[in-house]
Amino acid sequence: MNPLSRFSINQMTVKQLSLPELVEQCVRLGVPAIGLWREPVQEYGIEATAKLVRDAGLTVTTLCRGGFFTTASSLDDNRAAIDEAAALGTDTLVLVSGGLAPGSRDLAAARARITDSIAELAPYAAERGVRLAIEPLHPMYASDRCAVSTLDQALEIAERFPSSQVGVVVDTYHIWWDDRAPAAVSRAGAAGRIHSFQLADWTTPLPAGVLNGRGQLGDGAIDLRAWCDLVDAAGYTGSIEVELFNDELWAREGVEVLEETVARYLTV
Repeated sequence: MNPLSRFSINQMTVKQLSLPELVEQCVRLGVPAIGLWREPVQEYGIEATAKLVRDAGLTVTTLCRGGFFTTASSLDDNRAAIDEAAALGTDTLVLVSGGLAPGSRDLAAARARITDSIAELAPYAAERGVRLAIEPLHPMYASDRCAVSTLDQALEIAERFPSSQVGVVVDTYHIWWDDRAPAAVSRAGAAGRIHSFQLADWTTPLPAGVLNGRGQLGDGAIDLRAWCDLVDAAGYTGSIEVELFNDELWAREGVEVLEETVARYLTV
């Protein structure tokens, strides 16, 4: 079997590459799939991106991101994201759900708002063949980026809906610390709710602002092979997407980073 058959490179890992450059290098290296981000795709053009990827024979594993259910316009923006995912040919829209409402300290209310928003969007997405994948983020992001901090919390929301409509993202960077996460992975897999599996390593010290601290595979504290084995044992057979936010990686030549990431995936 092709050792890269399940590998997907998230566009943000090598954001210094243009879309045509990324697609060209994926074809050269035998990378079969990519995860896309809305902003650069919008800049290049939705239809142009879909054609570029399709003509290259690549699969779009996910579109990032929907969510941020903190404003009155969030539902309209998420409907647009669902439409974009469908146009790009991916069945998975990743949701970074948003943090506290402005001026609020009520986490329970934030999670209730997230649930209500997903209830509004799930049927719309299903009609377009798109699944909503709730990504729990590390608790350090709970106030401003994502009030859903654990895989258990993500599943508590997702399980209100059919698994064909709403599932979860298993991202090693965000859940590796949680001793309840392995059981939650098994629970999600048994129900067919693992809609995306993403890899990044945990390196310290974290950078200022913490957002761009996702480490290159093998550089940090996470037993990535064990997590891959765990997700496989849960029945997940989909793509394994490497998503890195890292200023040091972004400062390097993009093709070099992509080649390094492929090599780390194969060895780590």
